Amino acid sequence: MSGQEAGDIEEAADREGQSMRDEALGAAASLGEFVAGSAWEDIPPELRHAAKRSILNHLGCALGVARDPAVTAALRVMQGCAGAPVATVVGQGVKLDPMSAAFVNAVASNLLDYDDTHLDTVIHPAAPVVPAVLALAEQRGLSGAAVLHAFLLGGEVECRIGNAVSPGHYARGWHITSTCGAFGAAAAAARLLGLDAAQAGHAIGIAASQAAGIVENLPTAAKNVGVGNAARLGMLAALFAEQGYQAAPLAIEGPLGWARATGDDADLGAILGELGLRWEIGRNTFKPYPAGIVFHAVIDACLQLAVELGVAPEAIAQVTVAGDALLLTRGDRVVRNARDARVSIHHSAALGFVRGRAGVADFEAAAVQDPALAAFRAKVVAVEDPGLPRGAARVRVLLLDGQEAEALVIDPRGSAGQPLTDAELEAKFRDNAALGGFEEQATAQIAAVWALEEAPDVRELMRLLA
Repeated sequence: MSGQEAGDIEEAADREGQSMRDEALGAAASLGEFVAGSAWEDIPPELRHAAKRSILNHLGCALGVARDPAVTAALRVMQGCAGAPVATVVGQGVKLDPMSAAFVNAVASNLLDYDDTHLDTVIHPAAPVVPAVLALAEQRGLSGAAVLHAFLLGGEVECRIGNAVSPGHYARGWHITSTCGAFGAAAAAARLLGLDAAQAGHAIGIAASQAAGIVENLPTAAKNVGVGNAARLGMLAALFAEQGYQAAPLAIEGPLGWARATGDDADLGAILGELGLRWEIGRNTFKPYPAGIVFHAVIDACLQLAVELGVAPEAIAQVTVAGDALLLTRGDRVVRNARDARVSIHHSAALGFVRGRAGVADFEAAAVQDPALAAFRAKVVAVEDPGLPRGAARVRVLLLDGQEAEALVIDPRGSAGQPLTDAELEAKFRDNAALGGFEEQATAQIAAVWALEEAPDVRELMRLLA
């Protein structure tokens, strides 16, 4: 046996031994050690840049809906019970206490289903974590590098816990961004608060008592409350841990812990395997369309076929969309309002053939009521194809003259296989800023995000966003 082979075997044994020790310690405590022990110097440059991309995308989405009634209503509610105003509410020109500001900013960033996505779990990592991180950093004068680091750690925790209970957790009705987002916000806040390993583990364990949100409510404003609470209550868990509150060692995976209470045995290997070496948050993706991520392949395929066929929508007899079970569970629905439209197979297909685009306005109430889109939605049939991976779609078109055409999209625009470039993310940010009325500030806002790693604090960035 060569020295290299012996070294590889020893390294593998060390990893297996560490994994066994972590499982004996408990998931929350092991994650607490990871959060408290991580060094910024060990974070690779590409991962640091990925964090900036996530924050840029997140803030653009929040700016775009600054005048939306759902956001302004959330602001009024939180103003009625807010503490000292020290944390900026994006696009509102006001400050609230950190938990209240985090709540409103989380609602805003996730409102249009235009935010980031970790595809394996369909978690939107930034929405629950970034608002908590920015609010605490603004309150306590912490650096931009600390913000980026805390986001990466919190995002990693939420995605790994999501992996541990997927796909059953979401399929059973738990809104995974709200549930796992609470763990991510707790971990990120614990890092910013400077909690030690034991305290950080307790913060994550306390979050197990806060993690909730249901899929049934996604077409309603109740979804907003779940996402806002993930940011707010995750921060609350860390603040309680800072004051000495403790959680059970097996709060996540125990016999009566969070995972089993929500219906699953947690896969501890998915939580703890290669922790700190393999980064799930590095697989975060960004949307070119304001719709659920699993509908992007449908939109891409229909846009492609519309160009290839070059026929009027009236010449199409039927469109058949095939995808995995999640696509049908989420998207084979009657479209009654804008929220339905953003998670509709039928509306996504109609946009591709009738409008040839899928921007923010194409999912709003006026588009839902457009007679041409409504008529085309009735032509769309959804079927399950278990052989297609999550996020993929096959679209078959039958014309009135009997001609057929088909398009298969495995990696839609914005996916890990076809990611948005930095320039495309900047263009998306500018579009969103213009929607919210902040077009003139967009250049300075973008520059402040790219420079975040060198910023001594986040106050200038938050001033630009206010």
